[in-house]
Amino acid sequence: MQHFAAHGFRGTRVEDIAQDVGVAKGTVFLDFGSKEGLFLAAYQRAVQMLPAWLEAPEDVVEQGFWATLDWWLQRTEEFVDSDPVPNRIAVIGRYDAGLGLRRPIDRFMRSEDPYGTLEFVEYGVRRGEVRDDVDAEMLASMLDWLAERFQDALVSEELDPGLIHRQPERRGMRIKEFVEILREGIAAHPEG
Repeated sequence: MQHFAAHGFRGTRVEDIAQDVGVAKGTVFLDFGSKEGLFLAAYQRAVQMLPAWLEAPEDVVEQGFWATLDWWLQRTEEFVDSDPVPNRIAVIGRYDAGLGLRRPIDRFMRSEDPYGTLEFVEYGVRRGEVRDDVDAEMLASMLDWLAERFQDALVSEELDPGLIHRQPERRGMRIKEFVEILREGIAAHPEG
């Protein structure tokens, strides 16, 4: 993970990894099949190390879906700074891995749901805070996609379309706006 985090997928050399762990390059290929297989294993391990939505503090989770979402967004930079390697691997998997790796990465994310997004959405539905007229898997996919990109913008100027880093004094306002726009789309609305 260290090599991929430091050099990206394309910049990492399998022979350097093999040398660091004290095995022949062929052994790496025997175990992982390819550089892509090695990265996929590193990616899977990295995202499983990252916290899930409902792993926020209990008092925050008790406040509900929207409070939990806001808590994670407010602390994105803090969590990335506290454990940058797995976060960097997750970003590389989204932006630097190429289309050949996107399919197995997406398949893994759907089947394993390492962030517990489906469980988080279902929690919001049970509490009456999230729409129940749309498939929970659709909402979870949408939340994963939107929240990942927004968090990427928070922590990396290179991935920011101008929302955060151009005017950093507006960071708090941008988080609030993001949550409100998302709320408009997926929040449960009272009958009437």
